[in-house]
Amino acid sequence: MEKTLSRIHPVSDPEATYFLQVSWEKDLGSGFGIILSDGQCAWTGTVSEADISREAADMEMNREKYVEELKKALIAGEESSGKYNFAIS
Repeated sequence: MEKTLSRIHPVSDPEATYFLQVSWEKDLGSGFGIILSDGQCAWTGTVSEADISREAADMEMNREKYVEELKKALIAGEESSGKYNFAIS
């Protein structure tokens, strides 16, 4: 299983620091698990392959392109820093 851990500062609260862990088996397009923590609490979830396909279709985006954008936003780390904004609600 592959895992990445990133530190994010959401635009909704720029002074806050959150930690985002993403884990996947084959590749991100086959689904992944996600953990978001503020250092005191943690929230977990899973995104299935069907969820990814549905979201790509909803956005009228090619599925492969959508998966590439997910990789950049969720696991690319410093190379994508500043290109993606996160809002916590």
